[in-house]
Amino acid sequence: MDTRWLHVAGIGEDGMEGLLPATRAVVEAAEIIVGGDRHPVLPGAGERVAWPEAFEDLIALLRGLRGRRVVMLVAGDPLWFSIGARIGRVLDPAEITYHPQVSAFQLAAARMGWSLADVETLTVHGRPVEQMIAFIQPDARLLILATGAGTPGRIARFLAERGFGASRMTVLAAMGGTQEARFEGVADTWNHEVPAFNTLAVECVAAPDAALLPRVPGLDDALFDHDGTVTPREVRAATLAKLMPMRGAVLWDIGTGCGSVAVEWMRGARYARAIGIEPRADRRAMAAANALALGVPKLDLVDGTAPDALEGLPAPDAVYIGGGLNRAVFDAAWARLRPLGRLVANADTPETEAVLSDLAGALGGDLVRMGVERAEVLGGEPRWRPLAPVMQWSMVKR
Repeated sequence: MDTRWLHVAGIGEDGMEGLLPATRAVVEAAEIIVGGDRHPVLPGAGERVAWPEAFEDLIALLRGLRGRRVVMLVAGDPLWFSIGARIGRVLDPAEITYHPQVSAFQLAAARMGWSLADVETLTVHGRPVEQMIAFIQPDARLLILATGAGTPGRIARFLAERGFGASRMTVLAAMGGTQEARFEGVADTWNHEVPAFNTLAVECVAAPDAALLPRVPGLDDALFDHDGTVTPREVRAATLAKLMPMRGAVLWDIGTGCGSVAVEWMRGARYARAIGIEPRADRRAMAAANALALGVPKLDLVDGTAPDALEGLPAPDAVYIGGGLNRAVFDAAWARLRPLGRLVANADTPETEAVLSDLAGALGGDLVRMGVERAEVLGGEPRWRPLAPVMQWSMVKR
């Protein structure tokens, strides 16, 4: 028996004329049509209901209509950076039929002559604009769904501040409609007034002194605001390699300090999440500033000390213990770690090294000691300056 009562239909600037015949028939047969003011409907179609502002109110509205023939209109592809995906995570997908339309990304790629396989597709619509910073790379091509008329100007400033001021920017608005518009320029001199609903295409062009911020771990220590407690880049790279950032995975960074490991975890994979547990307010402030500057503004910071502060947190896919290590902290984190989760702990004091040695002896895992020396020029001659050695223990939960 077909239980699908909700149809989520994508619609473009060309309105009903652009719908496939099957989708148009669904709209014509609807009892209720849920849509925004900018979504046109056929004369004589079902009762029109406006979108509530809050997502929770929208879900309550849809649940109240269960069993009736309902069509919800959304822009473009309902499952590509659209509310259709969120609805499918709350309502039973077996009750929903999706009707895709050509997306803004597809239209923008066609206007630019770009292959979608060779670009990064991003959205800052209703989300922090700073999250696009993580994708600024030499020669990268970005397609970005904007959040308002001021978004291209903010992105232009991000580019210019990082040495990408020569990057070419194109704003595309009302694509496929009679009011389609195009605005072009470069980041350094961008000054266009553009419509609020737009898609931005960026061709990143790096100056010789541009900041190079790869998404693989090991960013320069100088890129982080810190009080001297930053995990050195060489150790950080080895730590992230063992933590293995993955799409959508959750990290607990216990004793997060300035947040360098949590920030690089989030940069390392799309939609990776991190929760930093840190009792000091000044360090939480540094971590928040570093996350914003390096393009991961959604870093979650918790005021507290493990193990008590771990109560109520989402179960992690990876745990990093960089501060406050003891057996109680390990036991609490290990108990909550999901299957196939990775745990990495670093120690640089005799007390914490003893804890790691005991854990490794009892549970196995990989135990290594890392020593790093950095060259400094003194009096015209290179000299090697050793950093404090770090003991690292890591395990996968199987």
